[in-house]
Amino acid sequence: MSVDVSAGGDVAGGTVVVPRRRRRLRRLPRALVWAAVTPFAAWAVARVAGLERGSLTTQLMTATPYAAAGSLVPVLLAAVSRNRAATVVALVTTAAFGIAVLPRAVGSTQTVSGTPLRVLTLNMLFGHAEPEAVMDLVRRLKPDVLSTQELTPGMVEELDGAGLKDVMPHRVLQEEWSAGGSGLYSRYPLTPLENLFRPIGHNMPAALITVPGAGSVEFVDVHPFPPLGSQVHDWTAALDSFPPASADRIRILAGDFNASLDHTAMRRFLSRGYADSADRAGQGLIPTWPANKRVPPLITIDHVVVDRRVSVNAVSVHTVPGTDHRAVFADLRLPPS
Repeated sequence: MSVDVSAGGDVAGGTVVVPRRRRRLRRLPRALVWAAVTPFAAWAVARVAGLERGSLTTQLMTATPYAAAGSLVPVLLAAVSRNRAATVVALVTTAAFGIAVLPRAVGSTQTVSGTPLRVLTLNMLFGHAEPEAVMDLVRRLKPDVLSTQELTPGMVEELDGAGLKDVMPHRVLQEEWSAGGSGLYSRYPLTPLENLFRPIGHNMPAALITVPGAGSVEFVDVHPFPPLGSQVHDWTAALDSFPPASADRIRILAGDFNASLDHTAMRRFLSRGYADSADRAGQGLIPTWPANKRVPPLITIDHVVVDRRVSVNAVSVHTVPGTDHRAVFADLRLPPS
């Protein structure tokens, strides 16, 4: 700003300059920043260290992919506040989430070769899945094995009436008028397997499948109780009861695990020689439940789990009217027998 002083009086100089005031950005309160960072950091520690305990935290752990995305917000808040300690913690938290979650969207490098085996699994919601929609999937995807959960006697009749008995004549069924029913259908001969493991939860039939060019493959239809309330203990015991991978025979487990890859019990099971086919194919973040609701599917609890020697060509997820689970299809390649 210039001031005219020519009107009179003694003046030391002709111009007076007034400096502009610098505007200071208001920093976010430290307490607010830490309040945003701490819950995500605690969640990341619990996920990485496998610290979930009880029903509530076990259920919350299925939302880890959303927590991973949300953890970017504390990083931004901490950076804007210029709180170095909070920024470091927020960055480490996001990195931990990224290491745990992002590989499911990327997949793994693998050589896809061997004898094809196509697997389709579907929880039919007390037998309410529309049989014609199921048959449409079977005709389009041409699975060699169909693993079903919540299979009722009525659903068995409806599927056969829709043509399943002609496409998949071999079966090992343990149907019930409840959520406990399950059943395996196959294009190839099936031999029931007894005493492979101790099923805990719903019916979980197992069978030996004779696959041309690959010999015999063990197949398990999976459906433990959900980890609700006191059932969380049975759910954990069920996942722990599954047999480890065998050096002598390929084993595949498919169904409604009521578990995501963020559950410690599920990761412990996979560590015994298995891999999640969707994870390998880079489709591991596609949610499978709840389907056909006002809210979109949110969590991934239906899986096709394979022996690590099995390669995965492709995985896709499909909505079926009448049921709250989406079907999971895996195009697999079996190693030479």
